Formats: sequence, C-alpha cells, structure tokens
Amino acid sequence: MKNQFDGQKPLRLGTAKRPAVIRVQTEKRSQEVSALLAKNDWHGTIEVDPDHPEDIGDLERLQNPVETRIVGAKTGRNAPCPCGSGQKYKKCCGK
Repeated sequence: MKNQFDGQKPLRLGTAKRPAVIRVQTEKRSQEVSALLAKNDWHGTIEVDPDHPEDIGDLERLQNPVETRIVGAKTGRNAPCPCGSGQKYKKCCGK
C-alpha cells in the first residue's frame, strides 16, 4: 500500500498546483472574492451557482492559517522539579 503523499510534502492551499475552490451565489460576490485572491496573490477557482449555498471554506483557511504550536520538553521523573523545591519531580509535583 502506497503512502498518500509518496514521500512528498502536501501542497499548500492557494498555490497554482492546489488552487482554492470557492463557490458563491452571485457575480458581485465572485468579483469580491476574485479581488481578495488577487490582492493576496492566491490562486483559486470561483464557481457562481445561485442554486447552491456558498462554500468559502478554502478562503477562510487561507485567511486564518493554523499556527503550529511548539510544546516544551517534558519533565523527566528523576529531573529536578520545575517548581524550584529542589526535590526530584517524582517526589514533588509528579505525584
């Protein structure tokens, strides 16, 4: 069974190889979204379909990217306690 990415990183949303797919209901809204894409140098395809609800999920993901959280190193059992008591973690705050 092959890996989904075949050893390559997933493509970023909003690039030429992976454009954002946006569905709007009116031509006016299409022009607004098109201007927003052009302003931020994002690539996307805009579909005008008055019979279906708007689908701007990709646009929202482009505007609010997920930030990577960095987690600090975990305190080991036998390491000094980070509270400053001078005891080992397992005998102080690790109970």
